[in-house]
Amino acid sequence: MSFEKNLLQMKKLIKKKPAKSESLAPFVMPEKPNYTKAWEESGLKVIENDFGIVFEKKIVYDRTYCHGNFMLKEVFDAFALWNSFQGVHPISTDGKQVVFFDTETTGLKGTGTYIFLIGQLIWNKDHFEMTQHILADPSHEAAMLYESGLWKSGQTVITYNGKSFDWPQLQTRWTLNREHLPKLSDPIHIDLLHGSRRVWRNDLDQFKLTKIEEEKLGFKRVGDIPGHLAPIIYMDAVKSGNPTTLLKVLHHNEWDILSLLTLFIHTTKLILQEQYMDSSTSSTNIGKWFSDLKDFEKGQSVFEQIITQYGTAEAAMAFYYLGYEYKRIKQFDLAYESFEKSLGHVLDVWEIKVYEELAKIAEHVKKDYGLARLHVEKALDLITKTAELKPIQKDRRTHEFKKRLERIIRKQTISRASAGFDRK
Repeated sequence: MSFEKNLLQMKKLIKKKPAKSESLAPFVMPEKPNYTKAWEESGLKVIENDFGIVFEKKIVYDRTYCHGNFMLKEVFDAFALWNSFQGVHPISTDGKQVVFFDTETTGLKGTGTYIFLIGQLIWNKDHFEMTQHILADPSHEAAMLYESGLWKSGQTVITYNGKSFDWPQLQTRWTLNREHLPKLSDPIHIDLLHGSRRVWRNDLDQFKLTKIEEEKLGFKRVGDIPGHLAPIIYMDAVKSGNPTTLLKVLHHNEWDILSLLTLFIHTTKLILQEQYMDSSTSSTNIGKWFSDLKDFEKGQSVFEQIITQYGTAEAAMAFYYLGYEYKRIKQFDLAYESFEKSLGHVLDVWEIKVYEELAKIAEHVKKDYGLARLHVEKALDLITKTAELKPIQKDRRTHEFKKRLERIIRKQTISRASAGFDRK
């Protein structure tokens, strides 16, 4: 009998066992904590569902409620600006239910870290409504997660550092309760930390939300609980049953979320309303952001607006980036002029790049090798003197410019020789 027939006979002897269906362990309803009544008497509402209980606090705000420099209703103007915007941008909304979202947790990472507070702010018919869900105790975690409604589809979530922290934490907690909960949704997620860094780079020295509140949103906290104390306060409230100090953590979370909304208003106006300007630095960053997103016309428009609005020194970086925009559309004379105007007003590392661009245009477009050589020599001198470059960077840039200089000198020599031959 052949090997193939033997193999077939052996396969017939193997009996496939029917796959066992995995049965979920029945959910055991946890008992209510003994401090439930005390927390309820402090103003927290007890919500019961199929997974236990969760404490809830709702706050209603009128359209004209002010937080810092902004009325909450201005968010509708921001939505309208994004709806009329034709391009693609990381913080544009798409018309779905917008949720301003923030959490408080018992730690920074790990499966032993619980989310003990989920705060959400939405527009509800004729008012703004903030809902805060507080974890009764770890055994009631599924109840809090379910009650948050974050398993529902069709939402756009706006956070501050949420992509790196809040949402991954939520996904971890949801995964650990996945046997009983509906699947967590995958909403459109706008993280305003990333947008703030793009807008205020080189303008703000730190990007804590409280810093942005004071510097840009016109809001200063008084009597706030430091965020790092929130986990200790929650665990103490669970242990003692006294929620008094925990209510201050809820107030901290409330301010975080209200500032999210006003930050969204402010950044939207800065990005999309050219007359709504914060500083030459932030406006230049916004123009660069559009250029990075390949929206070159919008970027160029922003740079030109800055140049009109500010003096040459303040608009130096706008001139620098505008030079690239003109170069991209082959308007080399305008590009050369823009780069030249930025000289003396930008940092050494940028000025070296300016000389490089001027040298390129002089060499390849103007065919003025003497001018190109002058720009390269100035760049080499600046590289030697600057303290902004590390030694390895200086060596690399020196090598690049010397190579360029050698090529320009060769061209210059050939050009002179050619001119002399023509005269003969």
